[in-house]
Parts: sequence; C-alpha cells; structure tokens
Amino acid sequence: MESTKQRIMLVGKSQAGKTTLTQYLTNQQLFYHKTQTVQVVAGQFIDTPGEYLERRGFYGALSVTASEVDAIAVIQSAIEDGSMFAPGFGKMFCGKPVVGIVTKIDLASEEQLKRAEQYLADAGAQICFRVSSITGQGMTELDKWLQAL
Repeated sequence: MESTKQRIMLVGKSQAGKTTLTQYLTNQQLFYHKTQTVQVVAGQFIDTPGEYLERRGFYGALSVTASEVDAIAVIQSAIEDGSMFAPGFGKMFCGKPVVGIVTKIDLASEEQLKRAEQYLADAGAQICFRVSSITGQGMTELDKWLQAL
C-alpha cells in the first residue's frame, strides 16, 4: 500500500478477527496466528494483541500506540456473547475517529449483528461496518471508508 495511507489501529478481544481482517484488506493469504505484539501491516494497519483490551493494565500501551495513528477501529465478533468494550471506550483516544467493525457476519444471526453493532456504538464508534473476511461481504463499503479517511 502507499505510504500516504492513513494509519488505523485495530483493537478487539482475542479471536475477534483483527488479524484475519488485516490479511484480507492487504490481500494476504488468510491464516490464523495469535498476535503476540503490536504489528504494523502494510504500513497502514496496526494490529494489537487482544490482551491489550482484555487486561486494563495494557490500556497505557493502547494509548501510546494510538498516538501514532489517524483512526481507531474497534472490532467486535458478531458471534461473541458480550463485549470487552466499556461504554465510551473510544474517548480515551483524544478525539481520533473511531470506527466499529463487526466481524464474522457470515456466522451470525441478525439479532447477533444488531447486538454487536450496539456494543460498538456504546463504545464510541461513530460509524459501523459489518464484514466477513472469509466471504468478503461488506468489505467494499469498509474499503471506501478507508480510502476516504
């Protein structure tokens, strides 16, 4: 990708689909691996370990990493019961745009999708996208938003 692309930090629970999403968006082969450290993918996406959200002691690491990005993507698996995002979570990023991305939509019911979107809206997402990194569903809309950022 071009170096002029905006940098987006992905935050979400372990197995929410952050790494698979970055693989899809950067045309990489899809394969699961556990993200152990912050990884910069294609110079644009900052993939964070799920533990950074799951353990409040790592919130400082999220804040420091966020200082180097243009937007925050909060990621919620549609098939996950519950959410790790506190209400207003996005406010900790000092006014940076917060986008919500519901993943694994190919595996979810409409009720699950609506619930996931509500979790992200409560966390501070200003806009939400529903995507599947397996089928590609919803990726065109997300890509348009990324290009306009």
